[in-house]
Amino acid sequence: MSAQSFTAMAATGSAGEAPKIGVGMLGYAFMGKAHSNAFKTLPYMISPPPAIPRLVAIAGRNKEATATAAARFGYERYYTDWRDLIADPDVQLFDNGGPNDTHAEPSIAAAEAGKHILCEKPLARNPEESYRMLEAVRKAGVKHMVAFNYRFVPAVRQIRYLIESGALGRIYHFRAVYLQEWIMPHYGTPKIWRLDKNVAGSGALGDLGAHIIDLAHYLVGGIKSVAAFTRTFIEERPLPDGSGMGKVDVDDAFVAAVEFENGAVGTLEATRFAGGRKNYNCFEINGEKGSIRFNLERLNEMEVFWVGEEPKETQGFHNVIVTEGYHPWINYWWPHGHIIGWEHTFIHEIAHLLDCIVNDKPVGPHGATFEDGYRADVVCGAILESAATRRHVDVKY
Repeated sequence: MSAQSFTAMAATGSAGEAPKIGVGMLGYAFMGKAHSNAFKTLPYMISPPPAIPRLVAIAGRNKEATATAAARFGYERYYTDWRDLIADPDVQLFDNGGPNDTHAEPSIAAAEAGKHILCEKPLARNPEESYRMLEAVRKAGVKHMVAFNYRFVPAVRQIRYLIESGALGRIYHFRAVYLQEWIMPHYGTPKIWRLDKNVAGSGALGDLGAHIIDLAHYLVGGIKSVAAFTRTFIEERPLPDGSGMGKVDVDDAFVAAVEFENGAVGTLEATRFAGGRKNYNCFEINGEKGSIRFNLERLNEMEVFWVGEEPKETQGFHNVIVTEGYHPWINYWWPHGHIIGWEHTFIHEIAHLLDCIVNDKPVGPHGATFEDGYRADVVCGAILESAATRRHVDVKY
């Protein structure tokens, strides 16, 4: 898609003064901060904007922390109960940035109240929960999107265009790893919610693996079967309140071999025990006409190899800087070569959703719908089943 197409996208909902969309945010920590930054930045950088986010209210369980977040991020008011947030008539878009155990019930309630929904990933703790969420938004007829923000990296979107155009030809392989290190022993991480199955649903699988599963679906297609195993390296950790030790009942790492519906094969791996890796989300796609490699830690770049296009003496991967004005979204930012960052993906993501709300456009295929979130959760469930049974598992939606 050209830069002009992206500009036209915003302009569609912006003839004259852009409409305002009232936002209600659940959660004030990591994702609450990232999404709030995007809502505040969007109106003056995505020009003209499809809509102007109005930061109506933010909700969280801790009154003092929620009040502080409301003042810091610029929300008009705050609540300590998400039910009050959803009942607020000024909230039109419910942004669910809470822990995984607060994804299903509040999002279903928001759908029943007629609110559009942006929900953090993974969509839910298991496929059963995410399917209930999917049914709720379908019944309500609201716009719904899962915050798989890596679909909104310019290089990733450009890779999708190259695949769609047939430039890579038939796809043979997709291999992806998502590696972090932050719960290795030397960090002394206690048993936080991400290490509790009742809250998180799974460990590295849902936290990191869901991202690369979604990228596999987005770039290559549906996953047909999996063969996997998981590992928990530290089975007990200190409880945050210092009252003793707690059992870790989620995976610290997983590895899976996958079969795609179109005949391609792939491997998926995620861990939070990869020393030296901070946020290393890296994938490679091999096709009959070329190969493409992407590394999130260098998100303005991609490595490309085209079969037979160069003399054999110089043939190999070459680096492409994805910052030209004709690359996705770059026309909203800086001159070519002036790179953008991780936080910009949320701005692109939210601009897309607002455009879909204001102009009644479909969120998919480029935005991840609740159906995409459900499909990712089904694959996560198949991976856990395969690991538990030590069997090859067919993915059934």
